[in-house]
Amino acid sequence: MQIILIAAMAKNRTIGKNGKMPWHIPEELKFFKKTTMGFPMIMGRKTFDSLPAPLPGRRHIVLSRTRRQHGENVDNAESLGEAVRLCGNVEKIFIIGGAEIFAQGFEVATHIILTILKRDVDGDVFFPEFTDSQFREISREEHPDASEPFTTITYARVS
Repeated sequence: MQIILIAAMAKNRTIGKNGKMPWHIPEELKFFKKTTMGFPMIMGRKTFDSLPAPLPGRRHIVLSRTRRQHGENVDNAESLGEAVRLCGNVEKIFIIGGAEIFAQGFEVATHIILTILKRDVDGDVFFPEFTDSQFREISREEHPDASEPFTTITYARVS
C-alpha cells in the first residue's frame, strides 16, 4: 500500500491563507483530481472545511478531536493511525493536508507528490520541511504551458 502526501505549494512553501488555497490553477486541480480519483483521502478538519463540498469519487476521512457528521462518503478519525486503518486494504491512500497532518504523515508516507509554483505567495500555512535523508526525488514534470507554470515532483521514502 502506498501512503502519499499530495500538496501544491508556492516557492516559499505556502499552502494556504485564511483557510483557502491562495491561487487557482485549473491544470493543477485537474492533476489532483486525476491522481486522487478512486482513492481515500485523509485530511484535517480545516482542510475539509475549505472544500466547497466533498469531492466526488473519493472517500474522505477527516481527522478531528470532535466527531461530527460531515456528509455522505465522509468518515471521522481521531488519529492518523485510525484514519489509515479506516481506509482498509487499498492500493493508495492520499494525505491532502493541512500542515499539521502533513507533518504527522511524514512518519507513515511512502511517497510525496508536490506541485511547486514558480513564485512566492503570501500565506499563513506552510508545507513542512523534509530532508533528502527521508525522501528522494524519483520524477519531475514541468508544466510550462499551464495558466500559471508549475513543476510536479514525486519523492519516495529512503529505505
